Amino acid sequence: MTETIVHLVRHGEVDNPGGVLYGRMPGFHLSALGRQMAQRTAAYLEGRDITHLVSSPLERAQETIEPLAEALKQPVRLDDRVIEAANDFEGLTVGKHPKQLLNPRFWSKLTNPLKPSWGEPYAEIAQRMDLATRDAKDAAEDHEAVIVSHQLPVWIARLHFENKRMWHDPRRRQCTLASVTSIVFAGDRIVRVEYAEPARDLLPSATEAAGSAMGSAR
Repeated sequence: MTETIVHLVRHGEVDNPGGVLYGRMPGFHLSALGRQMAQRTAAYLEGRDITHLVSSPLERAQETIEPLAEALKQPVRLDDRVIEAANDFEGLTVGKHPKQLLNPRFWSKLTNPLKPSWGEPYAEIAQRMDLATRDAKDAAEDHEAVIVSHQLPVWIARLHFENKRMWHDPRRRQCTLASVTSIVFAGDRIVRVEYAEPARDLLPSATEAAGSAMGSAR
């Protein structure tokens, strides 16, 4: 049976000197290094049989897919289902200054890391990413599709497709900046998951590449 592949790409580095957990906030764009990462990932994917391009509506995702869209001369469809996870700490700098979480007003948000209690439930992220991935698979049947999303949605999608538990240590996510997590289908059945880091040598540091403890800082 012919395979169809959906590549889930994490966006490149964002210009965020203040260390804000920006989540879904508008106005956060790729840094100069992030644009290099986007070019590197585009070069990695350019020679593949890609017929369908999708992006999160956030600026950093659209800027990451732009070099690939230009190289392939293909349009990009924006899909709200692959947007960053909602996070109650959006706009704060808890990744850079974790002592903020000692404020009693945040304690109710820290009661259940398994759900998690501070943001969009993992199960809901998995559901929307599953639907978006399968729609992209149908659109690119017998070919390949690319979805540019964000670290937590991509990682939760991978756990979901591999039938693994959703709660996890954020520091151990295998989803670095501009990485490619490829979901390989035979018909409607997932046969394997592949992973690549085309911009590995451009990663600023292992700590930054791993992302924030709450899942939305990058």
